[in-house]
Amino acid sequence: MINCIIIEDEHGAQEILENYVDKTPFLHCKGIYESGLDIDSQQLEKVDFIFLDIQLPELNGLSFLRTLANPPKVIITTAYPDYAVEAFEEAVVDYLVKPFSYERFFKAVNRIQDKTIEKKENIKQFFLYADKTIYNIHIDDVFFLKAEVDYVKVVTKQKNILILDTLRNWEEKLQNFNFIRIHRSYIINMDKIEKVSGNQVFIGDKAIPIGKTYKNTFLKLINY
Repeated sequence: MINCIIIEDEHGAQEILENYVDKTPFLHCKGIYESGLDIDSQQLEKVDFIFLDIQLPELNGLSFLRTLANPPKVIITTAYPDYAVEAFEEAVVDYLVKPFSYERFFKAVNRIQDKTIEKKENIKQFFLYADKTIYNIHIDDVFFLKAEVDYVKVVTKQKNILILDTLRNWEEKLQNFNFIRIHRSYIINMDKIEKVSGNQVFIGDKAIPIGKTYKNTFLKLINY
């Protein structure tokens, strides 16, 4: 479970964030505050990240962030896009411009999850959001991932799930598992390979092309 707090002075925005957090299985909100000045340092030490508005009473969000010696990770939530460059200079994880959808929210907190949860052998599940549904996927059930323009299709034995994301992002997420990118459009689960023939890998009844850029690395990995 990943713990967060919300620092937001608008009650409507507070309710939206609280609702989004409640419907996200791996998040828990430990408190909602209207100003960073309302929070003591001990409370901050108990959370993994902050949802932080910029326009706050007395001290704006970025100024508050600069007062912290060891700040948690931060997702900015604001109605003002103009502060994005300044915010990323403070190493925030993401910058959400109101109003934002749950899909955009979920993409942001997934980045937090990637940075917070250490990839260990006993952590082999992740959550995907598609078609207003959150899917709990075990990593061993994934056959391959395919780039689809602005989306990624995650193919498992049971279903195909199309998510708003990039294949490069998933290449980083899966680097500690037995997955490899073999084409600009494909990442495969090595454990699911049935055979390699010519310039193709076969997983189930699917023939997946091996790109020229990736072929030597792949062949070395399978000791060919």
